[in-house]
Amino acid sequence: MAQRGNQLDSDTISCSICLDLLKDPVTLCCGHSYCMKCIKGHWDEEDRKRVYSCPQCRKTFTQRPVLEKSTVLTALVEELKKTGLGAAPDDHCYAGPEDVACDVCTGRKLKATKSCLVCRASYCEKHLQPHYDAATFKKHKLADPSKKLQENICSRHNEVMKIFCRNDRQIICSLCLMEEHKDHDTVSAAAERTEKQKELEGSRRNLQQRIKKQEKEELLLQQEVEDINASADEAVEHSEEIFTQMMRDVKQKVRSQQETQVSRVRELQEKLQQEVAELKRKDGELEKLSHTEDHEFLQSFSSLSALGESTHSSSSNTRPLTYFKEVTAAVSQTRDLLQDALRDGRTNISKTVSEVDVLLSGPEPKTRAEFLRYSREITLDPNTAHRTLLLSEGNRKVTSVNQEQPYSDHPDRFTRWWFQVLSRESLTGRCYWEVERSGRGEVYLSVAYKNTSRAEWFGFNDKSWSLCCNKEGYIFFCNKVRTEVSGPLSARVGVYLDHPAGILSFYSVSKTMTLLHRVQTSFTQRLHAGICLNDSGSTAEFIKVK
Repeated sequence: MAQRGNQLDSDTISCSICLDLLKDPVTLCCGHSYCMKCIKGHWDEEDRKRVYSCPQCRKTFTQRPVLEKSTVLTALVEELKKTGLGAAPDDHCYAGPEDVACDVCTGRKLKATKSCLVCRASYCEKHLQPHYDAATFKKHKLADPSKKLQENICSRHNEVMKIFCRNDRQIICSLCLMEEHKDHDTVSAAAERTEKQKELEGSRRNLQQRIKKQEKEELLLQQEVEDINASADEAVEHSEEIFTQMMRDVKQKVRSQQETQVSRVRELQEKLQQEVAELKRKDGELEKLSHTEDHEFLQSFSSLSALGESTHSSSSNTRPLTYFKEVTAAVSQTRDLLQDALRDGRTNISKTVSEVDVLLSGPEPKTRAEFLRYSREITLDPNTAHRTLLLSEGNRKVTSVNQEQPYSDHPDRFTRWWFQVLSRESLTGRCYWEVERSGRGEVYLSVAYKNTSRAEWFGFNDKSWSLCCNKEGYIFFCNKVRTEVSGPLSARVGVYLDHPAGILSFYSVSKTMTLLHRVQTSFTQRLHAGICLNDSGSTAEFIKVK
């Protein structure tokens, strides 16, 4: 009880304007007390009206009262300061910009702890106490502090909205129920909230189950990635060991054969050298004999003229002219066999990856906003542009002109009458872009593989797909097959590509999007966007969409 009495004393000597303990307290003739600075500031604002009032009881004074310091209250404040019971609220108790403030507090407002839906006001802990103590307020509906109390009030009848109309799916008040919602299916807002809360919890459970399932799938995929990496590392390591050992064996055998063959040739070379030396010696004796007298010449000739046969058989016909080319051929053959095996394996791997991509591919977008989620910024590759095509706007715009441009020679360039250009970017996954066209001539919006023929129009082979846009309508070309396309004419056409799913779609874009043509196929390489212009002055620009 003593603590409660001290608290009441503390509240009694607090200024209702600043909510702090009184500073230089003054008491008005009506009995209410304020800080001298606070009441002066309040009355300064009322000076222009020449009527002064008490902020609590609203008693008015025709003349501004003379304020004198209350010595009794000053002493009481000092005493409470000594006991520590009169400390000001901590800063965190005051309402900030994001907090709900007490509607009763004057001056610096405290944070509201509850909002009353009946009173349509928010209260701090101090001003909320009557709702707990007074029987009049005990039936009032208290809720967490809210800045949106007015949203719970009917704008027509100024009544609290506690009823939910299931027909119109809106919260109404009791007077609305008696008027335009009279025969509708209605329940209390609390009951509807309870029911919807159960549905919400059910939806959350389903989502959480899906999240767990997806996370499990993700873990499995991650494990598969790790297994692939480990298997690849192991294959590379073992292949290096195998090829290292193979190269070691090949080197050893080649060097051994090299040593044997060189030794054989060296032996023959030594024999030849010995025979050459013997022949040179005999040649010297014969020369010497040629200068002797007749009787000596004749006597010695018979013994020197007979030349011995060579003991070395010629090897010119048996010399291995190819040396170790058969080894190189064998290694090349092994390489070819290995490449064939790897090519077959790569085909199987690509097929598996494509199947996985198709399974993981989501539904095709329906609205332009959904398409724009996959928007790609496309720029054109000058190395592919025909010389009569002028690129501008950061290589996003192409114009057909009469004068040839000074492009350098490049193997990727379209020449002769193929007035075409490909994008710099390769396209995979899900992509969307829009092209704005102008001019009188036909504009072909295309996608193609990088290695598409430089001697054919887009759409006239099995490596490109093309939509021809002209002033009469649209025509689609693929592998020389012509397909008439109907749809609203528009200067802007959107192109949607789902590479894994093999989907290519063209849309007429204006205020709405209208599907012109869809292709379902199987893409085996990365694609590039392409443009073909066949009339001078025609333009096509890849638009930066957001």
